[in-house]
Amino acid sequence: MNLKNIQTEVDASFLYGILAEKEENQNVKEVFRQMSEIEKSHALAFVKKTGLNENQMPKPSGRAKTLKVIGSLIGYDYVLGVLMDTEKSLSNSIGKARKNTGTPSSISDTAHVKILETILESNPKVAGNALSRFEKRHRSVGGNALRAAVLGGNDGLVSNFSLVMGIAGATSGQSEVLLTGLAGLLAGALSMSLGEWISVQSSKELYENQMSLEMDELEVNPEGELKEIALIYRAKGIPQQQAEKMADQMMSDKSSAHRFLVQEELGINVEELKGSAMEAALASFFLFAVGAIIPVIPFFFWGGTKAILFSAGFSAVGLFLIGSAITLFTGKSIWFSGMRQVIFGLLAAAITFGIGRLIGVSVMG
Repeated sequence: MNLKNIQTEVDASFLYGILAEKEENQNVKEVFRQMSEIEKSHALAFVKKTGLNENQMPKPSGRAKTLKVIGSLIGYDYVLGVLMDTEKSLSNSIGKARKNTGTPSSISDTAHVKILETILESNPKVAGNALSRFEKRHRSVGGNALRAAVLGGNDGLVSNFSLVMGIAGATSGQSEVLLTGLAGLLAGALSMSLGEWISVQSSKELYENQMSLEMDELEVNPEGELKEIALIYRAKGIPQQQAEKMADQMMSDKSSAHRFLVQEELGINVEELKGSAMEAALASFFLFAVGAIIPVIPFFFWGGTKAILFSAGFSAVGLFLIGSAITLFTGKSIWFSGMRQVIFGLLAAAITFGIGRLIGVSVMG
């Protein structure tokens, strides 16, 4: 067991502890507290296995502390989402490795996911509304907002950097490059924002139609919906008699039953439908534009080789920062992810610069 894996366990214990501190529901708080203790015990066991003592166990990493800060700014559901995504990725990786090597699977392969699910399902206090609320939260989060911000900025930077370098290779004129860069920024940002608006709006319309059909089913066939609710509870591990009783209670209020079925049967997070398609479009426009303006800035002041070098330098810094931000999702080394992003971005720009230079020479000739 290497120190990186020990660090993963330490970070998970730290983050589950943060979630426990911030959770208002006492039953769910207890789940998080138990998960924190389990992850800490894993870390201690691995430390001893490597021949170290408890005093040598690492502290929470900078990544974990950054996630804590992000949680305080945009909500701790984001932290939960990152934890769940990370654990599922680890489980999938182990499963693929066992399949490739032909080794039998082990219950420990999916421990990080299964332990949480087992605690939720076996704890009689974490049932009904608390359980449904928890599952809705961990399905609907995962850093989507921050992930969209990082990817939007990356799209804008890489695409416009490549475009600017292509034109810079074809012509030495400052005004031509500047005009092309600004046009690329505007065109790309408008395209991204329109696509986001269509995506959000069409999803809302689809979900609203499905929700309307679900309400019609409640009105026309309440007995069938009652059975569905009971089956959903039973699928969570709740005994049949208790599940039927909970379903009866749920059906006493049709609006509550509708919300439950929308969430559990259709997998729709109603909270996401409250978002504005226009707000999503504007955010997409802004995030793309922030990345796209970086390679253009030097051409406001200079032209020729000087502007090209500064543009490449600014873009390299931006690419490294984006690569560093990606480590919040992947857990990889900041230097590895940052430099990988820089290399790929510079390579793309170099290719378009070379093509632009060839075209420029051909036209001049």
